[in-house]
Amino acid sequence: MADVTTPEIAYEVRGLTKVYGEGAAAVHALRGVDVDVPRGEIVVLLGPSGSGKSTLLNILGGLDRASGGTAQFEGRELTEMSDTDLTRYRRDHVGFVFQFYNLMPSLTAYENVELVTEIARDPMDPGEALRLVGLSERSHHFPAQLSGGEQQRVAIARAIAKQPEVLFCDEPTGALDSTTGRAVLEVLRHVNEELGATVMIVTHAAATAQMADRVIHFADGAIRDVIENKDKRAPSEIEW
Repeated sequence: MADVTTPEIAYEVRGLTKVYGEGAAAVHALRGVDVDVPRGEIVVLLGPSGSGKSTLLNILGGLDRASGGTAQFEGRELTEMSDTDLTRYRRDHVGFVFQFYNLMPSLTAYENVELVTEIARDPMDPGEALRLVGLSERSHHFPAQLSGGEQQRVAIARAIAKQPEVLFCDEPTGALDSTTGRAVLEVLRHVNEELGATVMIVTHAAATAQMADRVIHFADGAIRDVIENKDKRAPSEIEW
């Protein structure tokens, strides 16, 4: 009988809850979430707005704190970390890509990426990060001189220049058309393969799930289903 290799786990989440507000006005964003996220996979968190997927991403990324339950990163308990330890965790282990690019308009693409490398533990050369996202020839352009897709690729280059173990992407194609969106997803796939980073993508666009190793379906603050994708597609093959 062939050996079955158990994947290493990046995140182990048990009974995670998040409540905003109190009493009758309380909003239960997460209602006892249990999930394992294997290291090195592309994981898509899929669901409508308000389903809890971004809340989970923010807690795992160290941007927000849970109300209850546990969330471990490679055996370390995120829910018990001090603010200082969470800052260090974000700096040393994770990168973020958001729907809106948050680039400094007065800095070139190269300089926007360089900002992150000045505080990173083991940074990548900014030029190499821009090469990985296909923007070497645009490195000295300012954000206003770049298309939306190019600005998002600069944002990805900035995130990966820290050489993070995990890349969190919250609606990374939400402001892009289908052609540009596919190009950005191709960059994320390339980052996953080249750097071995775990890539977690929050989206309400069901088509994005076609490129994932694993799809986590959210509804009403809970995980409804986790599906391993046996028939992954390249982003260029995704029907938008």
